[in-house]
Amino acid sequence: QVQLVESGGGLVQAGGSLRLSCAASGRTFITRTIGWFRQAPGKEREFVAAISWSGGTPAYADSVKGRSTISRDNVKNMVYLQMNSLNPEDTAVYYCAARRFAGAPDRDNEYGYWGQGTQVTVSS
Repeated sequence: QVQLVESGGGLVQAGGSLRLSCAASGRTFITRTIGWFRQAPGKEREFVAAISWSGGTPAYADSVKGRSTISRDNVKNMVYLQMNSLNPEDTAVYYCAARRFAGAPDRDNEYGYWGQGTQVTVSS
């Protein structure tokens, strides 16, 4: 199995920044891609960003492109999501997820492992 633990969420003012962390443990070698998703109250879960353990170009949702950066540390089995210029629409629970096989990175139903989530609240 693969375990994922998110951290780094919190309350931030609009225009501020946060760095979310995802710690992966267990059989991480069976996973190919780590993705970040978010779910706001009353809304469906949506894709934020994804990165492959082996490299390549990360993928971003249009809503965060240009103000967010996803990165990884293969030695520590960590994935980070740096988010800048936050606005109230970014308020959500952010989840880290892992998938085993290649495919479109934004398909949440193709991710088999999920963390518990970390709350991000952006005040106006």
